[in-house]
Amino acid sequence: MIKRQITNQRIEGLDFARALALFGMFVVNYKVIVGAEGNGAEWLIWFTELFQGRASAIFVLLAGIGISLMTRQARNGNSDLLIRKSKKIIWKRSVFLFLLGMVLYVVGWTGDILHYYGVFMFIASFLIVASNKIIIIICILFGLIAQIMQVTGNYLKGWNLDRPFIEYTDFWTAEGYLRNLLFNGYHPIFPWVCFFLIGMIIGRLDLTNKIILKKIGIISSILLIFSEFISRVLLQFSLRILDVESASYLFQTGPIPPNLFYLISNASSALLVVVISIYITSKFSRNWLINALVKTGQLALTHYVSHVFVGIGILILLNKLEYQTLGFSLIFSILFFVGSILFSIIWRMKFKRGPLELVMRKLVN
Repeated sequence: MIKRQITNQRIEGLDFARALALFGMFVVNYKVIVGAEGNGAEWLIWFTELFQGRASAIFVLLAGIGISLMTRQARNGNSDLLIRKSKKIIWKRSVFLFLLGMVLYVVGWTGDILHYYGVFMFIASFLIVASNKIIIIICILFGLIAQIMQVTGNYLKGWNLDRPFIEYTDFWTAEGYLRNLLFNGYHPIFPWVCFFLIGMIIGRLDLTNKIILKKIGIISSILLIFSEFISRVLLQFSLRILDVESASYLFQTGPIPPNLFYLISNASSALLVVVISIYITSKFSRNWLINALVKTGQLALTHYVSHVFVGIGILILLNKLEYQTLGFSLIFSILFFVGSILFSIIWRMKFKRGPLELVMRKLVN
């Protein structure tokens, strides 16, 4: 029988995985911000597309793991008082992240994930003591409903057809906002909350147990290979009756739309990153680079917001917001990530938490 998560020690591998996800997110977002999509060598296109949708999935899955770790005492102690207290803390955090995300959206960052995060956390707050079976059932339902919505609904509705998946025209209307949040935004609840729920289940396991990590790694690898293989087979065979666009819409493993193949493939790759990250940090715990990345992951919220305000601010000063190459966007992403690492090392010399992490903790705890 699989053991429950019982250790009080911080699992640094989770912070390491956050740092890796940060880098992937920088690559994806700066590529779009500077208008570099498709403008580069084939290997650069391939490399940058590796992170598309997968970096964000890691973040959401890690958030689910974090919720389970945070509520472990309340869940295992079965204390109504602790459960209510945990829910209130989660609600406050969800409101904080939601409002922070909306601020980012107001200033022009339409690719924000934080306001979705806030809703994911609010939903999860009602499941902190639910059984794994219930969470799995809910996760499956969200995934199936999302697939039905994608097949029966107009996935392009609300998007500016001259700039598809760049500009959402009616976001600030009630209908448009709900459509974006639930159906066809960058990280819609259907099915993105599934990554959060999967993370909640994984967070209940003993992630310091090598046997459990090995099982997660093997299962994730099999599901990743299987989903990618079946996706390609269905894409190929469906071209006999469908056009390329329709076939890709139904069977690809990219994030637009986030169909069932995307969900399975990206949840599997996210879990693999988590398992590998835990292994690396335990194996090389004294390595300076590993420790620097761990510190960077611990300031993930601060770096996410700074990559909008600071990163885009630098690009504006450089006049590099349009018609750039993938080479430029990748180099900028690497340099900004290196800057984030250096900031994390210096900041953690004096403070335990990042600037925004400190603000959130003071406001919600």
